[in-house]
Amino acid sequence: MRIRYFSMLVATAAAIIAISAYAQNPGAPGGSGGRGGSGRGGRGGSGRGPAVNNDLGYTDTPLVPGQQWHVHDPARPHPPVVTPGENLGDAPSDAIILFDGKDLSHWQPATQVMPTGPVLKPGAPGWKVENGYMEVVLGSGDIATKEKFGDVQLHVVFAEPAEIRGNSQNRGNSGIFLQGRYETQVLDGWNNPTYADGQIGAIYGQWPPLANPAKKPGEWQTYDIIFEAPKMNGETVIKPAYVTVLLNGVLMHVHKELLGPTVHRAAAKYVPQPDEDVLLLQNHNTLVRYKYIWARRLGAYDTPEKK
Repeated sequence: MRIRYFSMLVATAAAIIAISAYAQNPGAPGGSGGRGGSGRGGRGGSGRGPAVNNDLGYTDTPLVPGQQWHVHDPARPHPPVVTPGENLGDAPSDAIILFDGKDLSHWQPATQVMPTGPVLKPGAPGWKVENGYMEVVLGSGDIATKEKFGDVQLHVVFAEPAEIRGNSQNRGNSGIFLQGRYETQVLDGWNNPTYADGQIGAIYGQWPPLANPAKKPGEWQTYDIIFEAPKMNGETVIKPAYVTVLLNGVLMHVHKELLGPTVHRAAAKYVPQPDEDVLLLQNHNTLVRYKYIWARRLGAYDTPEKK
């Protein structure tokens, strides 16, 4: 009797151990509840065939609407690898440093002409470089980059004159002209009333900014601009330009459609232009300073990374 009772205890204990092991690993051979197969990122099957590794994607998913790629498509290209700057605002590894406080080797004299675009000139730029920044020289004209850009990410550090002189559009006025045509306004925005679509942060003559985060005159300020160039076929606009702007980390415009090149006291409209053109800094005869400028050319989605 004791032997039979002991045998029953052993059998019961073995059954409990087997049930516990199955609960911890239901995908083990003999189980029907595998974790792999078509689940999210599962590596195993149901125990009936070879293991499937879906770490890099799936081939049995539907197409993404309007695209050639399947959802989680393993054949979809990966983007290029970019190393970010060490500190916030530092240029990433694929940026062109247009000014780092040392010289104007990336710049040339120019004149901004509305609405047709910049006129480039021979010779050296007339702005001065000292103490790690460049500063407008009165009467010396505009300056433009030697490089030309289409879609671009731009980072600009600038400062308004510490000595307050003038008012409205005659106080700390300059401008960042994308493709030499589309102006993001640089102006003293500290207690300086002017028209809304001409204040600091405005897309000049078209859209006022969403806020005014201007710093005091003499303090360094930062623009971060993402510009999508227009697509033109002669005088026909295939796709207008768009811009997203942040000033001192505060959103000014988000993917805002531009109505055409910047003009003064007139309605903007598109005119023929090249696919790429220069970045231009305006000389409005006020002593605005620029300290650090870099730009990144923006590629298209699904551009394969370089090996």
